[in-house]
Parts: sequence; structure tokens; C-alpha cells
Amino acid sequence: MAQHSAGIQKLLVAEKSAGEIVDAARKRKTKRLRQAKEEAAQEIEHYRQERERHFRDEHAKNQGSGEGFASQVDQRTQVELQTVSQQVAANKDIVIKRLLELVCDVQPEVHQNLQL
Repeated sequence: MAQHSAGIQKLLVAEKSAGEIVDAARKRKTKRLRQAKEEAAQEIEHYRQERERHFRDEHAKNQGSGEGFASQVDQRTQVELQTVSQQVAANKDIVIKRLLELVCDVQPEVHQNLQL
């Protein structure tokens, strides 16, 4: 019976030892998972900062070229306005004369659809 009791004691000690090993393994696993989550969060943050920096650089580059584009558009607009103003000045008298002729020199005619 003493041997039987000693065997049970050995089994209990072995069970306790196995439980401690399993608990230690669980703790290591939990620690590794927590560490992996932290590393993933850091990697995500690093990627986000990199993309934001890239976006800001592209935005600044596009903003700078946008001002150049706006000045080109303004220059073209000024040139076109000058051209139109010159054409108006050159043709103004002709157009006014033609309009006055059309308004003042009316030739009364009977319309073709009028039946008498």
C-alpha cells in the first residue's frame, strides 16, 4: 500500500509538474501573441506615416505645379482678351453701321404665306 501511495504521489507530482509546464507554455504563447500584436501595430503605424509623408510630398509637388499652371492660364487669358479687344476695336464701326442699316432700312414686303 505504501508503494501504491508512493505511486499516486509520483503521479500527483508529475501532474502538477505537467500543469506548471502547460501554464508556462500558455504564458509564453500569450506573451508572444501580445508581442506580435505590438509589432504589427508598430509596423502599421510606420506604414501609415510613410504613406502620409508620400501623400504630403505629392500634394506639395502638385500644389507647386498648380500655381505654375494657374499663371500659364492667366497669361493665355490675357493674350486672348487683348486679341478680342483688338478685333472689337477694328470691327466696331463696321458692325454698328451694319446693325443700323438692318434696323433703319426696313423694306416692307408681304409675306409669302399671307393670302389675300
